[in-house]
Amino acid sequence: MIDTGVSRAATRVKAFLRTCAAGLGIAGALTLSGCMGSNLGGVPGQSIQPGELAQPTGQVVGSGSVRVALLLPMSAGGSASSIATVFKNSAELALANFPNADVQLLVKDTAGTTSGGRAAADQAIAEGAEMILGPVFAQAVSGAASSARAAGVPMVAFSSDVSVASRGTYLLSFLPQSDVKRIVAYAASQNRRSYAALIPDDGYGAVVEAAFRQEVGRAGGRIVTIQRYKLTGTDSTDLVAKTTALAASLGQVDSLFIPAGGGVAPVVAQTLRGAGVNLGSIKMLGTGQWDTPEMKSNPLMVGSWYPGPDDKGFEAFSGRYKSAYGSLPPRNATLAYDGVTLAAGLVRSAGVQRFAANVLTNPDGFIGIDGLFRFKSDGQNERGLAVYQLTGSGAQTISPAPRDFRSGI
Repeated sequence: MIDTGVSRAATRVKAFLRTCAAGLGIAGALTLSGCMGSNLGGVPGQSIQPGELAQPTGQVVGSGSVRVALLLPMSAGGSASSIATVFKNSAELALANFPNADVQLLVKDTAGTTSGGRAAADQAIAEGAEMILGPVFAQAVSGAASSARAAGVPMVAFSSDVSVASRGTYLLSFLPQSDVKRIVAYAASQNRRSYAALIPDDGYGAVVEAAFRQEVGRAGGRIVTIQRYKLTGTDSTDLVAKTTALAASLGQVDSLFIPAGGGVAPVVAQTLRGAGVNLGSIKMLGTGQWDTPEMKSNPLMVGSWYPGPDDKGFEAFSGRYKSAYGSLPPRNATLAYDGVTLAAGLVRSAGVQRFAANVLTNPDGFIGIDGLFRFKSDGQNERGLAVYQLTGSGAQTISPAPRDFRSGI
């Protein structure tokens, strides 16, 4: 039985965020996709009263009464600092698009390190942060999580490393397990039953292989062979060797799983064709790492499938980001936008239970720029993903992303 007070709060969240979506014209603006469950846990949030806390240090975005931290690798240098800038811009854009949001973002620098993450979380918590968004990198998440857990402050992080997920430390990022689950399930629905795989011999590959074995078994399929390869910079010698070794087994398979991006799949396709393998009856399957202009325009990859979020919301977001900041955002910029929007929506309509564990792990989930998502109690997430087919001049949707976890449609 659903608690009526919680149900009313969920209705208010929907109404608030749908109104914002209508004003913005963003199809993917965040809403609750259903009523939140009962028996809410966690410590009730408390709005800041004037004079209760000292003025926060560092950068602040917004002037609301509820403080939320945004932990970014601002001083890490190189691409990490660029990511920090993009995520900060996206967070500012979220608050600008929701001008009545009662949120004040405390922007803290983690330097991308474990100690930096811990220090940034400590400072934010001391300044009254009720929830933490970020950090971006796994080591900083690990450091921040230790402080957040001790203080009972939930964290919605942007790392894709599932080893740092835990109860109270939720990952908003795109996780490899979701990609594998979606693409294998779709392949099975198209009567694909026998699989081979070329998997990188690294930490990402280990996670992907475990998920691949689980999902193929769940779908009633069989794995004929798995080849693991090492890449050293741009040296693809081992990849080519393992692809050549794989060729002898491909007569027994109808699907070839190649999870890595970065041009790996085209090298595999070219090597197999050079070895005389007829790929006409073999469907190449990938992950969200394939979602790049290079893959979409590569003639070697025509007909291949990969999973990914609904791209309509990102296109609208990307246009607004460019208008505001003069450049197109990277694909993961929506993580910061959705994190801030989630916080703003819950502050607006979920009352003192806004960041309670059972609110954040609502099984009906939320809808953001990238579509449907929900947090699991172990800190990992599930996403509603579409399946795309590469055409040589883009990608077409062949299985739409679900809009409802209950029905799957």
